[in-house]
Amino acid sequence: MKERIRQRARELGFDDCRIASAGAPETGARLEQWLTHGSHGEMAWLQRNAAKRRDPQLVLADARSLITLAVSYHNSKPETQNPKQGVIARYARHADYHDVLATPLKALSSFVDEVGGAGTRSLWYVDTGPILEREFAQRSGIGFVGKHTNVISRRFGNWILLAEILTTLELEPDAPEKNRCGSCTRCITACPTNAITAPFQLDARLCISYLTIELKGAIPLELRPAIGNRIFGCDDCLVACPWNRFAQEGALMRQHARADLRDRDLLELLRLDETGFKERFQGTPILRSKRRGLLRNVCVAVGNTGGKEALPELEKAAKDSEPLIAEHAQWALDEVKRRNPN
Repeated sequence: MKERIRQRARELGFDDCRIASAGAPETGARLEQWLTHGSHGEMAWLQRNAAKRRDPQLVLADARSLITLAVSYHNSKPETQNPKQGVIARYARHADYHDVLATPLKALSSFVDEVGGAGTRSLWYVDTGPILEREFAQRSGIGFVGKHTNVISRRFGNWILLAEILTTLELEPDAPEKNRCGSCTRCITACPTNAITAPFQLDARLCISYLTIELKGAIPLELRPAIGNRIFGCDDCLVACPWNRFAQEGALMRQHARADLRDRDLLELLRLDETGFKERFQGTPILRSKRRGLLRNVCVAVGNTGGKEALPELEKAAKDSEPLIAEHAQWALDEVKRRNPN
């Protein structure tokens, strides 16, 4: 039965499919400590759903197994380095993975219920459910949680998206993966904001991915210079991992790659109105940041990298009707003028 499910997962485009028991995760206490410390920042849903994250039975009564799935978004094309271009995290250079994975996940969940027979119930999630998915990914053998707190696959490196099916069907668990970081600390050293405060510990409030995506208000002044030209997410700790040398591309996400999102001209983005923003980023993860969030980030990137040519666009942005954009544009204006006094 397990092999039938795994085969169906491959047919639907998943790059890996493993099984874990649905027992309570071992890291529940660490989650509680992390939340108490406030390291989750403004991500209040993590606090609201904490009890469910510590006990899968509160998510699905009589759950027996958790099917963990991985999809690679690795792209073997070399990265370009242009400070005038806004950098978007690699996972976001595709159609929104929530949408891409929803159809095959729903199909696989139905298949699990079918092979399980009468009374089998399953719930599927793609980065949306109250499940400590990284622990379950390691428990099932998908990969191991690295010192940067992300899952590392020996087959796909850091470049994987996770999804889960929680089910009442009892399946034989796969062997867990062991941690293979060794003495390596490259990810910790690579973090521009020192958000990895210790091995396996992340303060989200310092993380550029949090600052440019999850944070809805102003980016703290002291952290803006470290953001550089990143405008949606950050891959620095992922890029640093030596396991990436084994990374393989996956077919599913490759079909949904958006070549136009590899590099974006910062000043062009700064000119986007509401309609232009929606047209440009419809169907991508970037849409969730809304115009105010993306242009806030763009202003910071221009403030860090722009020259005199950016001043006219920044002056316009400083008068934007959205106060969040206007404030960050004014900061950027001051930064560019400070670097170019004449």
